[in-house]
Amino acid sequence: MTNALSELLETRDWLMADGATGTNLFNMGLSSGDAPEFWNIDHPDRIRTLYRNAVEAGSDIFLTNSFGANASRLKLHDAQDRALELSRIAAELGREVADAAGRKVVVAGSVGPTGDIMQPVGELSHAAAVEMFEETATGLKQGGADVLWVETISAPEEFKAAAEAFANVGMPWCGTMSFDTAGRTMMGVTSEAFVQLVDGLPNPPLAFGANCGVGASDLLRTVLGFAATGTARPIIAKGNAGIPRYEDGHIHYNGTPDLMADYVCMARDSGATIIGGCCGTMPEHLRAMREALETRPRGERPTLEVIAERLGGFSSETDGTGDSGAPKRERRGRRRG
Repeated sequence: MTNALSELLETRDWLMADGATGTNLFNMGLSSGDAPEFWNIDHPDRIRTLYRNAVEAGSDIFLTNSFGANASRLKLHDAQDRALELSRIAAELGREVADAAGRKVVVAGSVGPTGDIMQPVGELSHAAAVEMFEETATGLKQGGADVLWVETISAPEEFKAAAEAFANVGMPWCGTMSFDTAGRTMMGVTSEAFVQLVDGLPNPPLAFGANCGVGASDLLRTVLGFAATGTARPIIAKGNAGIPRYEDGHIHYNGTPDLMADYVCMARDSGATIIGGCCGTMPEHLRAMREALETRPRGERPTLEVIAERLGGFSSETDGTGDSGAPKRERRGRRRG
């Protein structure tokens, strides 16, 4: 299947993704607890600005403001019947920005988790999850997204449901999990197990990887775990801009542009092809990241000791696959971004 992302992957040995959605929208005035997807209709210019800031900072790919645009999450705001509409408009706004960029920029339709626990542990059935993902995916496709991008998933059952939904809609896709619990996802998936999951799907993603989690060091250790399997599929790295701390009523991330510049080059050297930021990553981070990727030569695959020295220690001693980490990060004040 020919698509914008595949075409870029054929001609480039790295692509830069975007940064945070939530962090940037909070800085624009979004209130905690509000659904950012409503801004697609209420404040479309701010969403265009979010997308445009990423493009102007050098992103080759940006994600749409549709992370929570599924019936389960929108039900919290009595808007469960608006998933398709909000997804479609998120992609339409993205299409406008990408088409005006003057270069090829991929609009990736963000699809977040349902927020429910799937059977047999929880109550969400496979069929219901597929239906929800399919509704969001349909809206993103109608709005002009180039690819779908499921992110921050922790359960393999939910990842499989998303893959099935995307096949039903007939869209290429990418997928990331969040490895935030001692090197594993919240549901216990290791980097090695995730590669096996991806390779076993009837409709595998164009690229796969990790996003969010704890911090850049932990995410790179996960990327090294992916690469160690020998996978030939492009790897995605979207790490947070440092570690979150609660200060003056707000969440702040301590990652500087210089740290994120180091991170993207180390991610590339660790085996990642699509590299961006997640929580806390602002346009100033993206500009430094793009410059670093363009000007710094490739290096050797970094060791865990080098990663810890340059980006900070790890939050756990192992990544869940048996490999010990370098110096452990002090855990005081750490929380999920």
